[in-house]
Amino acid sequence: MTTPHPMPGALPPNGGCPHGPASSTTVPAGHLAIHGPEFSANPHAIYNQLRALGPIAPCEIAPGVYGYVTTTYRSALYLLRNTPEVFAKDPRHWLALRDGHVPADSPAREMMQPRQSALWLDGEDHGRLRGAITDSLGWVDTHALAATVARIADQLLDRISTRGRADLVAHFADPLPMQVLIEMFGCPSDLGQVIVNSVAKLFDTTQDSARTNADLESACLAVARLKRDQPAADVASWLVHHPARLSDDEIVQQILLVVGAGTVPSTNLIANSLLLLITDDQYSGDLHTGVRPVADALDHVLWEDPPVSNYCPLYARYQHTYEGIRLPAGVPILVSFAAANSDPALGKHSQRRAGNRAHLAFSAGIRSCPAPGLARVITETAIERVLDRLPDLALEVPVSRLTRRPGTFHSGWTNLPVTFPAAAPSATHSYGVSR
Repeated sequence: MTTPHPMPGALPPNGGCPHGPASSTTVPAGHLAIHGPEFSANPHAIYNQLRALGPIAPCEIAPGVYGYVTTTYRSALYLLRNTPEVFAKDPRHWLALRDGHVPADSPAREMMQPRQSALWLDGEDHGRLRGAITDSLGWVDTHALAATVARIADQLLDRISTRGRADLVAHFADPLPMQVLIEMFGCPSDLGQVIVNSVAKLFDTTQDSARTNADLESACLAVARLKRDQPAADVASWLVHHPARLSDDEIVQQILLVVGAGTVPSTNLIANSLLLLITDDQYSGDLHTGVRPVADALDHVLWEDPPVSNYCPLYARYQHTYEGIRLPAGVPILVSFAAANSDPALGKHSQRRAGNRAHLAFSAGIRSCPAPGLARVITETAIERVLDRLPDLALEVPVSRLTRRPGTFHSGWTNLPVTFPAAAPSATHSYGVSR
């Protein structure tokens, strides 16, 4: 099934391509774009076309940036379970990037370039940095976190409850994860704002990515230096003072990683779930009568519309064949969580997906999300506060008039305009027991 080179651990030489001689500028034949207006308007139509090409299909990741993407549940798991032995995560294996053929202003470059981050390293370096992240997140008190989310949610809802209409993305789903992560990391508000706004721009892949990345790293470095001098009971301090003894650059990249994973994806998950609850009687009716919990709606969304749709780029260490598809070394292969979860081979039994967490929305294997439980605490608590505070929610426009956020890597909505009976802000709230 495989034909390894003598030194599979080394950076790959130019390997064979299934469509012709290999080089760092090889453009896979028959590629389909997984970016742009057509893709954003109907990504599953593109996934179906890609799936018809094979379990791993050639694609254009961003303008002028080419690679492959998994199209089935089985192929996604195969890649995730065979890293780092067969597929490396380190972007230094990316031949086109190494040889200067990825445009300097490409949004894909900023989302996929080498960083001293657990997300991008293999072997012992990955284990050391991931251990620091999982330990630091593991020290978060989930009861205190739920209380923090509820408090922030109520503050945001107090601002819109008297109006009778709101955009639940701009007024709620966007700012809530940002404010929660700022508190979790003990960030001063000005630095926290820069960090989260920059992460959002990188995910959208339509902004000035190089400038955005520079702003982001500068703000994270300021947080790291602050926590070295003034540690507190927060995630940033725990990272800075972890026994793994991370350097300033490593701390910057781990903060960037956790904040990036905890904000934009959480925004998408909250908004995607609220849209389901507003428009699907199967869920909204049962949730309001107490028959079905919010967790079931989240499970449905994590299967049907995962907030991170295509990511986790991997690189074959040597020319590799998977189910008849020849994969050249050094060409990025994105794992499509959205295509995997919608794979027709899994069957279409949406009613059985409540409580079924075999989806790949949180990835799998050694690259899985280090804190899916915290993500669920944040999103479930936020959604529950909306349902409690804004009864009788209705979408203000037809679903067909909603637009998806642009980008290759994530799936969410630009806005979610709703109406509801206006009510006075609640005077008091109870948020449970903190640490």
